Amino acid sequence: MLNRRTLRIKAMQAIYAYQQAEGSDYLMALDRIEERFAPDLNSMEPQDRNKLQGQKEIAAISFKEWYGTRRLDHDETDPEIKTAVNQAIVFYQNQLKKDFKYFGTQMLQAVEKIYDHYLNTLQIMDVFVRLIGEEQQRTAKRYTETTEKSAEPFLRNKVLQKLLANKSYQDYIVRRNIKWADADLDVIRQLYKTVLRKDEAFLTYISGGAHTYEEDHQLVKHIFKNIIFKDKNLQSLFEERDMNWEENRVIVKNLVNKTIKLLDEESDENLMLLDLSSNWEDDRAFFEELYHKTLEDDTRYEELIMSHIQNWDVERIALIDKIILKMALCEMHIFRSIPVKVTINEYIEISKLYSTPKSKQFINGVLDKLAQELTENGTIRKSGRGLIDNK
Repeated sequence: MLNRRTLRIKAMQAIYAYQQAEGSDYLMALDRIEERFAPDLNSMEPQDRNKLQGQKEIAAISFKEWYGTRRLDHDETDPEIKTAVNQAIVFYQNQLKKDFKYFGTQMLQAVEKIYDHYLNTLQIMDVFVRLIGEEQQRTAKRYTETTEKSAEPFLRNKVLQKLLANKSYQDYIVRRNIKWADADLDVIRQLYKTVLRKDEAFLTYISGGAHTYEEDHQLVKHIFKNIIFKDKNLQSLFEERDMNWEENRVIVKNLVNKTIKLLDEESDENLMLLDLSSNWEDDRAFFEELYHKTLEDDTRYEELIMSHIQNWDVERIALIDKIILKMALCEMHIFRSIPVKVTINEYIEISKLYSTPKSKQFINGVLDKLAQELTENGTIRKSGRGLIDNK
């Protein structure tokens, strides 16, 4: 299932994407200044190219100074330059607002999409049932006997029946509009014909007589584990849909495995499907706030980090390391029930996965120092079950 570390990673990826977009917004704002002072090739009046070039350079310098300090020099007397700089600033700020909202929305949708993948994976059993039905219809129309064993016994699998009859599953499928596109169904047809139909465990099952509930359970688990999650063509299809499928696949697999385990002999159609996490509403609020607050207080955390870095070339610090540090500081400040040590350990682990080999020591050293200082001066306060303020 989805855990807090995964949510931190999703927020980190969204912040990284936002900061990459911020660089593009800056360059586009400069482009607007250049366009404003470009000679009008269609004008019938003579153009003072030297003057335009000078205005462009002064306006660009003024905008770059504002970008670095967020303060505008009011001594500029040329109205054309003033207007160009002001328009560039407004354009840049508006683009940032759009990107802030866009990547926050994308982040949430990317996580919600994991649940759609989970439902899509369960729905493959529904497709198998339809394919078996089509197969039976074709067999009934034949004049000659076939040597292929009928897969009809699989339709009597009690775990399969419970899954497809589950009210929660049926409701989610309809509400979230989960379905396999016709083009994608070809991949599942091939999976059925070339893999499942030749699988030894499946053939043994459909060749036998009555089965125990445990045998039904084992077969369904086997199909998901060894066929669905191991088929390269099917997994490639998921990769096309989701650029982060490699890491999301683990979550989907975990959700599917736990769902099948819950379909025990005592369960009925009212069994609730698993949610993305044990408390999705709280977890969703956690990682949305982490994303928003980290970016909203970016300047504050930037200054804190820069004031505590010694013997490090600031320009050479990996962008992802700065994001990790800022997120950790944000988490320490606003989530009072999460112990400081937990936060530090989580971001050290994330740095091992997503940053440079030296990042672990760097992240650990900076956060240890900052956490100690900010806790001592009361900036970071922790309270809650098992915690004492300022400890």
